[in-house]
Amino acid sequence: MNTCSKLTALVGMALCPVLFGSQTCVAAEPAPAATHDLGVWQKHQYSFVFMGFTSTYSCDGLADKIRVLLIAAGARRDSTSQPGACAAGFGRPDKFARATLTFYTLAPAGADAAAGAKPVNAAWRPVALSPRSPRELSIGDCELVEQFRNNVLPMFTTRNIENRVSCVPHQNSGSSIDLRFESLAAIPAAPGGAAAQPGGT
Repeated sequence: MNTCSKLTALVGMALCPVLFGSQTCVAAEPAPAATHDLGVWQKHQYSFVFMGFTSTYSCDGLADKIRVLLIAAGARRDSTSQPGACAAGFGRPDKFARATLTFYTLAPAGADAAAGAKPVNAAWRPVALSPRSPRELSIGDCELVEQFRNNVLPMFTTRNIENRVSCVPHQNSGSSIDLRFESLAAIPAAPGGAAAQPGGT
């Protein structure tokens, strides 16, 4: 940037011809405005029944683990995952553990959006599920991630899915959790700005 351009940024275009004679001052192009998508919240209710060969969950343990996956995938933070009706008591493994899910995901705002739904600012956010990402996830959860991918993830708005989840029945050795995708998620409100919809990521 020449001397004139630097001065223009400080004192404006009017002083440049006076100080530098015939030298032409060119104003810098304004930075493009930030763009984002608009989304509307959609409510989902689902009864999740875990059926696997390797790991066994209690109903409350399953509910906690699924909520972790919901939030990691971009669901609103007021989404809930409640223990279902299990034969075993609280904290006891159940071969057919189940959880009742009520969760909210973003769908692109458009002509088919629910009547009266208030659009929120949204952006595509990369998500990667693997052992310890999120930290509550372990290789023993391979079949759970696989079932979540097949039955729950289609209720999210996603793109660029890379599925490298491979589960070996009855053993953790040889299993792999590697699921990557982009999820449409809410943009948090700026500090001091208007309150955003509950949740977001």
